[in-house]
Amino acid sequence: MAQLWGGRFTKETDQLVYNFNASISFDKKFYEQDIRGSIAHVTMLARQEILTEDEKTAIIEGLNGIKSDVEDGTLEITDKYEDIHSFVEANLIDRIGEPGKKLHTGRSRNDQVALDMKLYTRDEILEVDALLKELLRVILDTMKMHTEDYMPGFTHLQKAQPITLAHHMGAYFEMFKRDRSRLIDIHARMNTCPLGSGALAGTTYPLDRNYTAQLLGFDGPTLNSMDGVSDRDYLIEFLSAMSTIMMHLSRFSEEIIIWNSNEYRFVEIDDAYSTGSSIMPQKKNPDIAELVRGKTGRVYGALMSLLTTMKGIPLAYNKDMQEDKEFVFDAIDTTKGCLALFTGMLKTMKYNKANMEASAKNGFTNATDAADYLVKHGVAFRDAHGIVGQLVLYCIDKNIALDDMSLEEYKAISSVFDEDIYEAISMKTCVDTRKTIGAPSKEAMDKVIALHEKYMIVE
Repeated sequence: MAQLWGGRFTKETDQLVYNFNASISFDKKFYEQDIRGSIAHVTMLARQEILTEDEKTAIIEGLNGIKSDVEDGTLEITDKYEDIHSFVEANLIDRIGEPGKKLHTGRSRNDQVALDMKLYTRDEILEVDALLKELLRVILDTMKMHTEDYMPGFTHLQKAQPITLAHHMGAYFEMFKRDRSRLIDIHARMNTCPLGSGALAGTTYPLDRNYTAQLLGFDGPTLNSMDGVSDRDYLIEFLSAMSTIMMHLSRFSEEIIIWNSNEYRFVEIDDAYSTGSSIMPQKKNPDIAELVRGKTGRVYGALMSLLTTMKGIPLAYNKDMQEDKEFVFDAIDTTKGCLALFTGMLKTMKYNKANMEASAKNGFTNATDAADYLVKHGVAFRDAHGIVGQLVLYCIDKNIALDDMSLEEYKAISSVFDEDIYEAISMKTCVDTRKTIGAPSKEAMDKVIALHEKYMIVE
């Protein structure tokens, strides 16, 4: 187990200690970022005349060969190596000899791993953002198709007022749109290059850190070498953003689970996103929605784990920070998987519009509009509230909706009611008279949908 850092030591590391210390089992995930960073580093070293052009060429060709061999399966990343940096450097030396030993000039594993993690995270933020955009497109398409399909809106899980399916979906569009804005913020804030920070105090070599940053697509170098190697704020922010994404997916999943129940029957989940029961042949279970809801806790756990790891670490780099990877990798994979599956489920889901509208009517969601009707005919609101309460009690006793009452039944409770009450409490009137921006009327929703379409084009 000869190590790249072994000169100081007279005994080999105990195997258990070596295994405990090693990170190759998980940091092999960013071999591409490690090689990309090394190519930029040696390009800068040659420009600064720290390496010759021939050395640069040999190293870059060697690095590209390693990358190609890993990707086609010719070269396997094994636990023979302590970490991905050791794997790349050892294989490079084996392939090109002496020039390979100069790869690490002016660099520490501390700033190297900080760079790799930033490059990997930056790539993954863009992938999560692309998945969010696809989900937003599916939500927006659903909104456009259902601006006049009525359903109950809820508070306290009780039917409250009538809305449309488009309006309900629009709430989730806003949530996932905010999620995208958080990712954009994180991407911008983290986009500084730590390479050149060294172990913690920079280096005596005349590095051009601005050039390295430019080659790697960063806005510039980090301005403090100690912070450069020990900053993991961007990972905490990314985990927080993913936790919020998962929270939104979980809320949405919970509603789909409810809508899929026998009591509601608002939706039909496609067979590809459902499973049956091993014993009950009538069952069609919303497994994807339930798993998304369950996996939310897994991403929350990653956030809490990293916050706990970082809370007591003094400057600068400490080995504890190796714990930033496994949970982050898992959280990223979990979030991406959930977004892709949820989007597929939503895209193929069918809506039972008749059941939705019937549920809105039978849940007295138009009771507020009945009270407004009385107020418009001169009744004080507090009195109107009491009268409509009597109407609801009457309907519950008769097992009917407000729409089903005869005019005589209405007048028996209040003489103010007349034939126009039916128009006033129709689902269409209840929804379409709410025209302010953000409300559920078709007029308001069409304006919002147009704004969303522009957003999707620009973003």
